Amino acid sequence: MTQRRTFLQAGLAAASTLAAPCVAAQTGERVVIIGGGFGGATAARYLHRFNPALQITLIEPASEFVMCPMSNRVIHGGLSLRDISRPYSRLVAQSGLRWVRARADAIDTSLSEVRVGTEKIPYDRLIVAPGVDYVYDGIDGLQTAAQQARVPHAWKAGEQTQQLRQMLQALPDGGVVAMTVPKVPYRCPPGPYERASLIAHFLQTRKPGAKLLVFDANPEIQAKKGLFEAVWKSRYGAQIEYVPNADLKAVDTQSGTLSFDLQGKVKAQVINVIPPQRAGAIARSSGLANVGDRWCGVDFLSYESTAAKGVYVLGDSIAGAPGMPKSAHMANQEAKVCAGAIAAQSMGMPVPSLPIIANTCYSFVSQSEVIHVAAVYRYDSAKKTMVPAKDAGGLSERPTATEALFAMAWATNILNDTLG
Repeated sequence: MTQRRTFLQAGLAAASTLAAPCVAAQTGERVVIIGGGFGGATAARYLHRFNPALQITLIEPASEFVMCPMSNRVIHGGLSLRDISRPYSRLVAQSGLRWVRARADAIDTSLSEVRVGTEKIPYDRLIVAPGVDYVYDGIDGLQTAAQQARVPHAWKAGEQTQQLRQMLQALPDGGVVAMTVPKVPYRCPPGPYERASLIAHFLQTRKPGAKLLVFDANPEIQAKKGLFEAVWKSRYGAQIEYVPNADLKAVDTQSGTLSFDLQGKVKAQVINVIPPQRAGAIARSSGLANVGDRWCGVDFLSYESTAAKGVYVLGDSIAGAPGMPKSAHMANQEAKVCAGAIAAQSMGMPVPSLPIIANTCYSFVSQSEVIHVAAVYRYDSAKKTMVPAKDAGGLSERPTATEALFAMAWATNILNDTLG
């Protein structure tokens, strides 16, 4: 455990150190940031740290940030939404930025401006961190907002997180919960399996006659496979039924029926559909989603878009390098590299050429036990992409209560690092 903590600290330090130029010469370039999640908020904070003369504008409609990590614990009942929320006011005060509390409507890359309602906000450099959108096109019966609301995905922490929690609490003992996992790539690869573990724990302790059906569009568990399989077999055999290669085709929200290509029709009292995902709407409408018309290609030295100069994309919307997950930790790390590159460019300095970033992900498998996976990625100048660092990273041997303490400390630390 001590070695792993040292490794994670070293990875964080490497990303910050390689990204951070000295602040000798300063300019007043205008940097506009769309989205205040782990990518956008971290970028704002570190841009101000690296070059305080930058004029930073954050476009974010919410009054507070609600983190997706740990939101499965809210569904399970171990935490409240308040426990995973942080207001933007502290970030704004510490970073001296302008906060536009509205949703960005459009980006005009030819004029270098963002339209927000009737206001046009000019930029010298633009960071787009819009998260993901959800794709219901291939799921009959979930085409309208009303239909979708009856089967919450809860893959963005907030109202739907609380809604799914209430649906589980109202489930009759002996009832059935059905959740679906989309094909990769999607936000947080281990997230659905953590959710399944915590729902199973809830059922085991509160509604022992109920059952959870996990329908996975993938051929197998996509992260921490052996660990999740062992936990489900040893602890939740009576609660969880895992079904791979389950391609969801339709949902009848009135009767509570799911339809699959191979598995046919299944009924459930609680349905949690995690739909396929793609880059956020404003990234797509602005022509930034140039990889399969779904994800945004970037230069990993700076996270500048490969579709538009002076525009940078962070977080879940990017087309990551092979093996790089879409995660909170990755968005936070990418933002530091991006902030360092922009600050360096704003002061006429070269962009750091060898970024190294780390990722870690904790998953609760019960109220008090956790497993983790960690990795380090470095820039390969020949391949012009990020590659896994050899012999770096690690995986839990088994779930432990000690790792639960580490997980909660990680959540507090990353919130502090992102929002101050």
